[in-house]
Amino acid sequence: MRHPAATLATAALIAAIGTSAAAEGELNLYSSRHYDTDERLYSDFTDATGITINRIEGNADELIARMAAEGQNSPADILLTVDTSRLERAKTMGLLQPVDSDVLEARIPAYLQDAENEWFGFSQRARILFYDREDVANPPLTYQALADPQYEGMVCIRSGTNVYSQTILAALIAHLGEAAVRDWAAGVVANFARDPQGGDTDQLRGIVSGECDIAMSNTYYFARALRTDVDGLSDSIERIGWVFPNQNDIGAHMNLSGGGVAAHAPNRANAVAFLEYLASDRAQEYFSAGNDEYPAVPGVALSPPVAALGFFKPDDVDLSAVARNVPRAQEIFNEVGWE
Repeated sequence: MRHPAATLATAALIAAIGTSAAAEGELNLYSSRHYDTDERLYSDFTDATGITINRIEGNADELIARMAAEGQNSPADILLTVDTSRLERAKTMGLLQPVDSDVLEARIPAYLQDAENEWFGFSQRARILFYDREDVANPPLTYQALADPQYEGMVCIRSGTNVYSQTILAALIAHLGEAAVRDWAAGVVANFARDPQGGDTDQLRGIVSGECDIAMSNTYYFARALRTDVDGLSDSIERIGWVFPNQNDIGAHMNLSGGGVAAHAPNRANAVAFLEYLASDRAQEYFSAGNDEYPAVPGVALSPPVAALGFFKPDDVDLSAVARNVPRAQEIFNEVGWE
């Protein structure tokens, strides 16, 4: 069964075809997403609307700095990033503008969009715990348990300077408060198997190599290794078990990929049409099938590797509040020596 608001998204694409000539048929996209599978997203939008997408790709911080430097002369129509904190920073700096869209309001859950409608989430990744099935009989079932002394010398995790680490700590502050989270972070540091290093795939490889027994990673890195051949991981992936943490209370933390319309967008109508397209069933299915992510729109089918991870309760904390906690999260990492 199709989502009841799916026809709204289809209508938005049809409307976009009619507005493309007035907007000169272009869309200038500033994107920090770097996935080859997104090519299908862009080409389908162009095929449906006739709007040509001009892409500027790079690090999210660099793109935000570029937009700020360009000021009112910025050609950017859309900013697309892979973390809530970057979207919130762009909003705070005045680089985004509100969007009044019935399509986006109907399709994107309220907790996955900015309260002032300056940014919207379009795909998610759960940040969960993985463990060595051979060595760990009682894996941690909550994020808090990761600091338990029984896991001393067992944990591989990313640096405190990494945006994924900052965002989950910021979410825990929203739930538990600063004092409890500082104690938790200190406990995790005491359980490090090694100094933080590498990306999420490297944490999973650490389990395969025996360097660590427990790791934290976004789900799409693991699902990718189920679907394709990832060196140093796929051949031994059956050794790795996983836990969606905190299923009896706050739920599993979700990282968000989303976007907003630039404050000085020269092609605003096209930009809004693009965001509405990203909320369509077809685009949402690409996020899952092409990049092993969870769709933001409820009811959209999951790809087989993502579905194989099982059902779980996600954390539905207000992501705007999480983004505001990120600066304090970085301070806590520094205070406890989580480098």
